[in-house]
Formats: sequence, C-alpha cells, structure tokens
Amino acid sequence: MLDPRSYRERTSPTQHASRLAKELRRNLTPPEKRLWVALKGKKLGGLAFRTQSPVGQYIADFYCHAARLVVEVDGRTHAGDQLEHDHQRDSWMRERGIRVLRVQATDIRTNLDGVLRTIQRAAEEQLDVREREEQQE
Repeated sequence: MLDPRSYRERTSPTQHASRLAKELRRNLTPPEKRLWVALKGKKLGGLAFRTQSPVGQYIADFYCHAARLVVEVDGRTHAGDQLEHDHQRDSWMRERGIRVLRVQATDIRTNLDGVLRTIQRAAEEQLDVREREEQQE
C-alpha cells in the first residue's frame, strides 16, 4: 500500500483536469445529476463524495477519497474508442489503489436504490481493505 504522501503525490490533479472538471460540474448528465443528489452531503452511509473530481490527469464522475472509490456512470458514449480510454484510465486508478465501479446510466434511472446499495457495499469493502493495510504497516 502506498503511504498517504505518496498517494497524494501520485493522484494530484493536473491543471487541465482541474479546469475541465469545473466545466463538467456545470454540465452533469441527467443520470449524473440524479446520482449526485443521492450522494452529496454524506447521504450514503456518511461517506463524502465529490462529483467530477480530478484525479491525476483524469476526471472521476464521483470520487470518495476516504474509500478510494471512483464511481463512473456509463451511458451511450462508453463504447468503441472510449472503451480503450476507459481501460487505460481504470488501470491507472488501480495502480494507485483506487477501485473503479462502473454503473449504467439506465440503472440509475430505473434502479437507483440498487445502485446506491452497490456503491455503499463497494465503499465498505474498500474501507475494510484500507484498514487492514494500515494495520499491517
């Protein structure tokens, strides 16, 4: 496991990502807006999420720093060439100890409660992993 300083250094946002994230926050898709309403203000198990959060050169749709969990909302644009970009991005995140959870935009529209349960379960698993790693240090 990376020490906290190393983690911060390896995930510091680039200036470009920071600027783009700010713009994306103003233009959330309808499924992203719906999920953000359910996550913001620590509504999900007391976990703090950020929306359109820059992580290194990438932008996470939703990011929980405490759990080191990224939640990505996949819609129609996540096909073709975008799949390769998503794969590279997910690999970069995993190398830094960040779990990426992908949820379908249609699931947010039709089964928000199920999506929230999945996110909470993933966050709890990540928190358990981090706790065990810290105990081993």
